[in-house]
Amino acid sequence: MTLSRRLALVAMVACLAGPATESLAQTPSQSLSIRGEVKTPLTVSVDDLKAFPADQIGSFTVTRKVDGQERSSTVRGVRLSALVERAGLAPTGRHEWKHLAVIASATDGYRVAFSWPELINTEVGPGVLVVFERDGQPLDAGEGRIALVSARDVRAGPRHVKWLNTIELRLL
Repeated sequence: MTLSRRLALVAMVACLAGPATESLAQTPSQSLSIRGEVKTPLTVSVDDLKAFPADQIGSFTVTRKVDGQERSSTVRGVRLSALVERAGLAPTGRHEWKHLAVIASATDGYRVAFSWPELINTEVGPGVLVVFERDGQPLDAGEGRIALVSARDVRAGPRHVKWLNTIELRLL
């Protein structure tokens, strides 16, 4: 199965997971749970994220529109793949890892999807960060204490998850 077909399947899984619910409060996330097809489910705090080894933490400058004006800022966070690797992949079959979807969910119900091969085998992967800092400061209430950004997407907005609180791995 080609990578583009696999990514289309991942997007479909995310849609089947259900739409975001606008009635849920925009609650800042205080911790992040990694669960599903992992050996050891994890819950990490901002302090836990900051304690990851330096080679697993990334930063980059993003330009976004704020109040109609473009503004640049530098974000810092842990690679999503490093978090998943810390929890360990549960599938034991030789090729099962190729069929994993990684779904990031926010406290308000917003969800985005990646395929595991996309995170570890494409140029997109190293740019997918679980962010805890912007311009040297903790994230503000508008993003929650923990967020997710995909820096190498052509359009980063659709896979920017504010108030990130869950990463779930599912076999397709």
